[in-house]
Amino acid sequence: MLKNYAWITKCSKFGALMKVDATVAQPPIKIIKPSHGWVPIRLDALWVHRELLYFLVWRDIKVRYKQTLLGVLWAVLQPLTLMVAFSIFFGRLAKVPSDGLPYPVFTFCALIPWQLFAHALTQASNSLVENDRLITKVYFPRLVIPLSAVLAGLVDFVIAFTILVALMLYYGISPTGAVWTIPVFVFLTIVSALAVGLWLSALNVRYRDVRYTLPFITQFWFFISPVAYPSSIVPESWRWFYALNPMVGVIEGFRWALLGKAEAPGLEFVVSSAVAVGLFICGLYYFRRMERTFADVV
Repeated sequence: MLKNYAWITKCSKFGALMKVDATVAQPPIKIIKPSHGWVPIRLDALWVHRELLYFLVWRDIKVRYKQTLLGVLWAVLQPLTLMVAFSIFFGRLAKVPSDGLPYPVFTFCALIPWQLFAHALTQASNSLVENDRLITKVYFPRLVIPLSAVLAGLVDFVIAFTILVALMLYYGISPTGAVWTIPVFVFLTIVSALAVGLWLSALNVRYRDVRYTLPFITQFWFFISPVAYPSSIVPESWRWFYALNPMVGVIEGFRWALLGKAEAPGLEFVVSSAVAVGLFICGLYYFRRMERTFADVV
């Protein structure tokens, strides 16, 4: 009996030790609570989740061209058909000035950044609603979703840019020494699209009719941007007001860097950049403030 009792005592002690070890071995529990008020932006979280950003960009690219008849040719056909239509109706019939440049090259050079902006704005505005299942299941910086939607449009931009180079060679136009500034204008295009997309994506989560206003917004924005006409037709005294549109500085910068336009976009670029950066910073803070309600409302 004493031996059995001693054996039971040892087993009880061993079981207690096992319980203690199991308790110690448990991973720590991290409780995520919603933020309150105006919270910091924390861009460092994007670097921590950079792999998620990469896979979301790659997913958007594959979904865009999956089971399509023409594939990547859609990135070329859209600006190319618009260029032909503009060249006929605006260039030949309406005699719209083109700053002494061939009108097809003049308008195609503007359509490339505009297509990048319009696609990025539309995709970023609808990105949160389209990824509602991902948002409600796991926590990650929600900024990754609209950012990935914007970056996925760079593939179309690169493809269309090669067609622009071929078109310039056809008309005997050589890039200027300022061609190295093209990445600056591309970056300004992305910032402009993301700045407005952050506002609209956060609003679209709460008010679903925002998506129905996107075609009107992009169409109206197209006509107030110097795509089919030069900004030189705008009176000098109104240039600063016209440049409040961020795409004015982008489009005129593209034409100056690639086509050798005489005047550099000085005032237009400064005003457009200031507006784009201001909208982007305000959009980041508004997006972060509304981020805590996305999972509950979406």
